[in-house]
Amino acid sequence: MSDNIQSCFERYEKKYRITQEQQIEIIKGMQTHMQADKFGNYTICNIYYDTDDWQLVRASIEKPIYKEKLRVRSYGVPSEDGKVFVELKKKYDGVVYKRRITASPEAAQQLLSGEAPGENFGQIGREIEWFRARYAAKPKVFIGYDRMAFSGTEQPELRMTFDTGLRFRTDELDLRLGSHGAPLLPPGEVLMEIKIPGAFPMWLSRLLSETGAFPTSFSKIGHCYKNSILRIGDALEKKEESDCA
Repeated sequence: MSDNIQSCFERYEKKYRITQEQQIEIIKGMQTHMQADKFGNYTICNIYYDTDDWQLVRASIEKPIYKEKLRVRSYGVPSEDGKVFVELKKKYDGVVYKRRITASPEAAQQLLSGEAPGENFGQIGREIEWFRARYAAKPKVFIGYDRMAFSGTEQPELRMTFDTGLRFRTDELDLRLGSHGAPLLPPGEVLMEIKIPGAFPMWLSRLLSETGAFPTSFSKIGHCYKNSILRIGDALEKKEESDCA
């Protein structure tokens, strides 16, 4: 990743759950308007923080006008002296705001455990420290995926990404321990995201209509919680009841 790293974002984000066939048609149709991202294809690893009772994700599932999350992200599996991003992501009335700092995996862990003061990382570090302390947030789940990214040739701020192989785990909550996990989506399903500061260009709206791609309300952490973590919890509870019977 470049040393010229953006630390603040403000944009609209739309998500689409599509098939591999739709992905092929969309990529074919956008060739004259989009180009492959300079980073190419890469793996994204995240650890999401939440309260013991999952307060943040449960609130997010209710689709409030305002929601927020805290996560640590890396591009690929970081080495000991590698780089990770600690991110505060907020969404208000459809607009996504993201603030982040860069740190080594160890420094990020110290900040998020309360061992290091947020002021070591400037204003954004202080915001992260306040958020973590307010919710007593802890690492709760790892979510990873493989991304193919594109940016606009006429509108460089337009980004389109295609995520496959979405996976999660609730143990080994350290990005340095690998990108493995159990699958989150059915085989062959792709999560497409479109990120832009303003309105979609006409060619893109037309392409989405022609390929039958329609926006959906989808959160990776929300989907993971509802469709995997809750089910695991229910299964363990039933097993405990059976063992006690």
